[in-house]
Amino acid sequence: MIYLLMFSTIACAYLLWIPDKASELLLEKYAQAPSKFVKIEGTHLHYRDSGDKNLPALVFLHGFGSSLHTWDAWSSVLEQNYRVIRLDLPGFGLSGENDDNDFSDTHDLAVIIGLIDTLGVSKATFIGNSLGGKLAWQVAAAYPNRVDKLVLISPDGFASEGFEYDKPPSPSLMLIAMTIVLPKPLFKMSLAPAYADPKTLTAPLLDRYFDLMCAPGVRKSIVARFNQTVLKDPVPSLKRIQSDTLLMWGDGDAMIPIANASDYLKAIPKVQVQTLPKIGHLPQEERPEQGLKILQEFLSEKNSVQ
Repeated sequence: MIYLLMFSTIACAYLLWIPDKASELLLEKYAQAPSKFVKIEGTHLHYRDSGDKNLPALVFLHGFGSSLHTWDAWSSVLEQNYRVIRLDLPGFGLSGENDDNDFSDTHDLAVIIGLIDTLGVSKATFIGNSLGGKLAWQVAAAYPNRVDKLVLISPDGFASEGFEYDKPPSPSLMLIAMTIVLPKPLFKMSLAPAYADPKTLTAPLLDRYFDLMCAPGVRKSIVARFNQTVLKDPVPSLKRIQSDTLLMWGDGDAMIPIANASDYLKAIPKVQVQTLPKIGHLPQEERPEQGLKILQEFLSEKNSVQ
């Protein structure tokens, strides 16, 4: 009986085992022009730099488990009037692992600043969603002279369930198991709450997220990032932000609720908020035209302090 149980367990694990996808196939599918790669701070960084290099620069930072492709709809319009820079953050998309296995916020900021330095960009507007929003406001707090305007879309950074200040998160067995076992239907269930409208998660969109989650080293890097995440009270940093700031938040966000916007409104000196009705955590994917219009209007406004 014990042998039958062992055999059944091994057989089940084998059937559910999802190995990393081949790099060559992923590069062919997701690294079309103008994709480029550069080694920065130990990361073989995947990025895109489009639009006239003499125009004002926009730097886009995606959220947890995402990639630079999340900005496709906005980039195709904005690159007509701006220089649009977007990247796969370390450990995500086609950037994959880094040499030091360092996925701290400090390392991420060094990579972001290293990229814009490499590209010769002295100052840019930073636009970030979720995890990318947290990194964007950290850039603005740490490098105020490098940031023109700041756009935060459902940003992360305040304490939440499972993430307390100055305390490592509790180990996640689901995340660890994900490195070996990742059934696509279960993955879809975890991604679906990011959208207020379930029809947004089309088959091609699900394929992209799933493919890049299975890129070499990504799942391992996500576990490392989770284990290295130690939140600090963000208020002192937020209060140092000098840039005009736009908060954009879907009122149907089930990942980071719009009620969290009040924390940012209290802390950031020059901030405004725009609510997106019936939109979830990823407005740039769910209803891109609505968020894009708000973004363009904000970008065209004169800074309150020159």
